[in-house]
Amino acid sequence: MFSARMTVAKRTFDFSQRTYVMGILNVTPDSFSDGGRFADFDAAIAQALRMEEEGADLIDIGGESTRPGSDRVPVEEELRRVLPVIETLTARLSVPISIDTTKAAVARAAIQAGAAMVNDISGFTFDPSMLDVVASARAPAIIMHTAGDPKTMQQTYRYTDVVEDVAAYFAERLNLAGQAGIPLANLMLDPGIGFGKSVAHNLALLQNSARFAELGCPVIVGPSRKSFIGKVLDLPLDDRLEGTLAAVAVAVMNGANMVRVHDVRPAVRVCRMCDAFLKRVAVD
Repeated sequence: MFSARMTVAKRTFDFSQRTYVMGILNVTPDSFSDGGRFADFDAAIAQALRMEEEGADLIDIGGESTRPGSDRVPVEEELRRVLPVIETLTARLSVPISIDTTKAAVARAAIQAGAAMVNDISGFTFDPSMLDVVASARAPAIIMHTAGDPKTMQQTYRYTDVVEDVAAYFAERLNLAGQAGIPLANLMLDPGIGFGKSVAHNLALLQNSARFAELGCPVIVGPSRKSFIGKVLDLPLDDRLEGTLAAVAVAVMNGANMVRVHDVRPAVRVCRMCDAFLKRVAVD
């Protein structure tokens, strides 16, 4: 079992008390769900403040789309997109900021600008220097599982047992992180819903979130608006709210400690209800 507490910036997250919600802010023109909506600086700032008001516990800012089939973005362009937003929000938000990037140079600059957490969808595999950046900054980080590069991940994945294969991947990445000097208490694990997985794989991972907590870290899941929901319900991208909330509920009831979503307010409500069932909150 993992330590129930994690400190991000000056905020303590006690996972024994409740489930936490991370709001997604994509400042990109081409993200799979809301590409372009918040690429404008003012729109991005307004959305972050809105998510905080709706109950987000962290805001995760990304400047490179990692949707299936996407191309990489140069470091300079990614920095141009994220740094002004991070610098402004650091002064205006009361909740911590996470930087969603696979590049060590972007993570380093984002931390200097005020980001307090690193969310690396590659689990430190795309840029090995990320380990040193996270270790030297003593920043909490999210290790996510992905089956290869976003460009080809939905074409190349192979699993014997998706849950155990992802757990084995996490064990290996945690070992490397420990060797780099990153404390286990500073790490979260994300099974990577939609990153090189079939519908059945995604459902199995959400149903077995607690398996990954056995490795000594809290678990975060990001099912928000993903294609597996569209395939199950035969619905387009802009009509997947109920499916997302069902996936959030299943994940939380099966061991997830944090969820990463676009629609913060309804996700907060679902998490609070799940916490009541799990006896994490007092009820009359």
